[in-house]
Amino acid sequence: MDSFALFFTGALLACGLYWFVCILGPAEQKGKRAVDLSGGSISAEKVQDNYKQYWSFFRRPKEIETAEKVPDFVDTFYNLVTDIYEWGWGQSFHFSPSVPGKSHREATRLHEEMAVDLIDVKPGDRILDVGCGVGGPMRAIAAHSHANVVGITINDYQVNRARLHNKKAGLDSLCEVVCGNFLEMPFPDNSFDGAYSIEATCHAPKLEEVYAEVFRILKPGSLYVSYEWVTTDKYKANDPEHVEIIQGIERGDALPGLRSYADIAETARKVGFEVVKEKDLAKPPAQPWWTRLKMGRIAYWRNHILITILAALGIAPKGTVDVHEMLFKTADYLTKGGDTGIFTPMHMILCRKPETPSNS
Repeated sequence: MDSFALFFTGALLACGLYWFVCILGPAEQKGKRAVDLSGGSISAEKVQDNYKQYWSFFRRPKEIETAEKVPDFVDTFYNLVTDIYEWGWGQSFHFSPSVPGKSHREATRLHEEMAVDLIDVKPGDRILDVGCGVGGPMRAIAAHSHANVVGITINDYQVNRARLHNKKAGLDSLCEVVCGNFLEMPFPDNSFDGAYSIEATCHAPKLEEVYAEVFRILKPGSLYVSYEWVTTDKYKANDPEHVEIIQGIERGDALPGLRSYADIAETARKVGFEVVKEKDLAKPPAQPWWTRLKMGRIAYWRNHILITILAALGIAPKGTVDVHEMLFKTADYLTKGGDTGIFTPMHMILCRKPETPSNS
């Protein structure tokens, strides 16, 4: 009986561990398993050092003196977080309003499809995903619109992940991924029929620089839509709590200072765009986009325990625990930003490149 009890206990523990790692562990779309977490293009022994360098650089976002270094540290950030994002969130690295009766995955897809519907593209058109990550939105948009989507990301590891996912989804004939800086894009003038960016241009030190590049590569008459991370009209710069929340979001998401909602349209017009529409997609009747963060607290602690064990065993790189803890703290600041209404990750602006150049 003792032997049987010991065997039964061992079997139960083994089944529990399998359920914990293999069933609960993978991301929603089975993109990454916990045992495969890495530092992206950073070698395992350098993950912790790179995390410390990143944290030192972004600890005071609005005091960054060397803006030219921001792209390099954004690249470092995505090396550190890409696997964790895929494992714990999915292949679309952005938020979306909750939709009654729809899963988070379905709500995300609808939010992505709306972007391409707004820019009015036709099957076969060539459109640009500005800051494509591992290509979750790209694949949803290609499948929905049958347009040819070219994505650009500064992170080489994400390029490889996106290409892998594109092939697995059978969409590699419609989806192309390029490694590059969206402040200096490797595309000729007037070469795209439309463009979109979903919560990506917030990484640019100067928004006008990325908007100017998008303007350059678009054909005259084409549309561009962007979902921007901004502070809202409820944000008070003299409120210490508000400042702490916004700085917490900036530090944990590689942002060189969040912009105000009031600056977006002005910046678009400055580079030559006509502003067709502007709207905060997070405002009622939209349901809270941060609900998923609140619901994910139990999953976070489960994941954090698992990462700690894997790091202790040498399976996950040293420093992964620090990165995961940073992301959890950032999620708390994001939730507070949503609860207070001082922050939105989906300030939508729809712009058109004029058919003829402006005389101004």
